[in-house]
Order: sequence, then structure tokens, then C-alpha cells
Amino acid sequence: MTQTSENVTWLTQEAYNKLKDELAYLTGPARTEIAAKIAAAREEGDLRENGGYHAAKEEQGKQELRVRQLTQLLENAQVGEAPVSADGTVAPGMVVTIAFDGDEDDTLTFLLASREYASSDIETYSPQSPLGSGVTGHKVGEDAEYELPNGKKASVRILKAEPYSG
Repeated sequence: MTQTSENVTWLTQEAYNKLKDELAYLTGPARTEIAAKIAAAREEGDLRENGGYHAAKEEQGKQELRVRQLTQLLENAQVGEAPVSADGTVAPGMVVTIAFDGDEDDTLTFLLASREYASSDIETYSPQSPLGSGVTGHKVGEDAEYELPNGKKASVRILKAEPYSG
């Protein structure tokens, strides 16, 4: 899965099916389960001091947020392979290798993709993250700048940008 713009998210068929299954579970059995937890906690009495009730309501809120995220993601999804830049331009769906501050020995290789595609095989950075947005659109050999959480700027050199092959 890769994200190519704010409006379109490219998904492999496998990723699309996985997210559809998660949405079906969250809007079906998971909603029933959380409603039963809330009902059981209500029967315990005073809701102001009922930790089980408040925990169940918080869980329900997180679950509904995930439902909204998945719904939006799937509404804007296109199944297939994202268009890949043949000229070495960094784009979502690519495995990128960078060198920090021009130090060719201090490198990082990561997949530039949405968090739903994160795996233990390779570190994943979102295209919306500071580093992800900083390198997107730059070509191999170019320097890119991004803002650190403390407000300072950092620069990296793009060493490689190749389509992710799974």
C-alpha cells in the first residue's frame, strides 16, 4: 500500500481485503462486544465511580475512531500498483536510503508508506511525517531538508529510491 496524494491511497488487493475485513469486524462483532461491556458496567450502579464503564466507553471511542479512519481510507483507495517514478524521484511506495548530513556512513533505509502497511521487515515512515514529507519529490543524489520536533532543520542526501517489492 502506498499513499500518492491526500485523496488517493493505493492498496494491493491483499491490503485492501485485510482492511475491509478489519472494518467488517469493527462494525459487527466488535460493536456488539463493546455494547455488552458497557451494558454490564451500567448494571453495576453509580457511573461516576465505575472504572469498568469508563474503560469500556474509552475503548468504544478508540474503536469508532478506527472505523472512521478505515472508512475514509477505503473510500479513497485504488486497488493495484501505484505509479512509480522511473527517474529516481522519491514517492510513496518506495524504499528510500538516505545519508544524514551528507555522512555516507550514517544511513537509514525505510519504506515510505502509510502506517497500515508497516511491517517488521523494514522501518516505515509516513509520507506525512517530517522526514517523509521532506524527502518526497527529491531525486537520488539531491539533498532534502526537514524539520525536527524541536523546530531545528536537518538535512539528508537521497542515496537510493526503489519501488517496494514486498
